Amino acid sequence: MPSFKIFDIVGSGLSAQSVRLNTVASNLANADSVSGDPSTVYKARHPVFQAVQAAVNQTMGNAAASAMDRASGTSVRVAGIVQSNAPATERYDPGNPLADEHGNVYAPNVNVIEEMTDMISASRAYQDNVEVLNTSKDLMLATLKLGS
Repeated sequence: MPSFKIFDIVGSGLSAQSVRLNTVASNLANADSVSGDPSTVYKARHPVFQAVQAAVNQTMGNAAASAMDRASGTSVRVAGIVQSNAPATERYDPGNPLADEHGNVYAPNVNVIEEMTDMISASRAYQDNVEVLNTSKDLMLATLKLGS
């Protein structure tokens, strides 16, 4: 495994968690919005992550290269952002200017508690990736000092 591959892996993790935090922020920002039509109301969004394996090094034997690739060449990427299929929440609010003919408004399918939990989880995963980055940097610097 090349020495700097760890930075690529950690960087992909940082990027993925940043997207996760941004989608949570978007969901929370729109949690209190309402609409008069259930088809136009905001729908919660969630990122979909995908593991990406690096290409197998052709200079090594197939068994050794594939074992090394599985052990060290995996990173993560955001495959896309999907909208929730959960139905909008119907609320009776005849005084709202957006209310339909029955006096109902429709709120997004955003669960604030789940979003806050997801935000804490993403934040901690981001912090863990930063810690791995700092530890790797410190270990590489210590290795360079061994030669002097």
